[in-house]
Amino acid sequence: MNTPNNKRKKQTRDKISKVFITLLQKKEINEISVTDICRLAKINRSTFYVNYLDIYDLADKIGQELEQDVLSLYQEERETNHNSNNFLKLFKHIKDNQIFYKTYFKLKMDQNIIIKDYDYHLSKKLYDDKYIDYHMEFFKAGLTAIIKKWLDCGCKESPKEIENILKSEYKSKNI
Repeated sequence: MNTPNNKRKKQTRDKISKVFITLLQKKEINEISVTDICRLAKINRSTFYVNYLDIYDLADKIGQELEQDVLSLYQEERETNHNSNNFLKLFKHIKDNQIFYKTYFKLKMDQNIIIKDYDYHLSKKLYDDKYIDYHMEFFKAGLTAIIKKWLDCGCKESPKEIENILKSEYKSKNI
């Protein structure tokens, strides 16, 4: 029976994603072809096109999966409308999934940084509503820079050390 979420289809998508992510570490997205992916994944082009429209659709789907993973880290907080300011969860996730985050940033998906409504509540608590958009942009840019730097250095520091770096930047705000 051919069901949309069958095991074989998931295995094929995982194989395609893995090959694409590997290629993306060495090349830019516009230098990667469907033929390259099919050859390395040992699949037919038709199999690729059954799963994705093109390379950019594949990239979007990988980015969406990562965003869903991160959102699930804070699911309970979103449901209870409580912000614990626990960035340690995020940093542990990044350390455990470095290649995916490197891919996320390489695909320039960081413009819609992973933490969306989560940091809005924190900013609203810390700053005057009149300038909240400016504070949020500053916070997101700083958080993104810290994550990128950490990834570029191979995540040598522990997630706790990175959390302490972030907290030291906001120590007067008690996050």
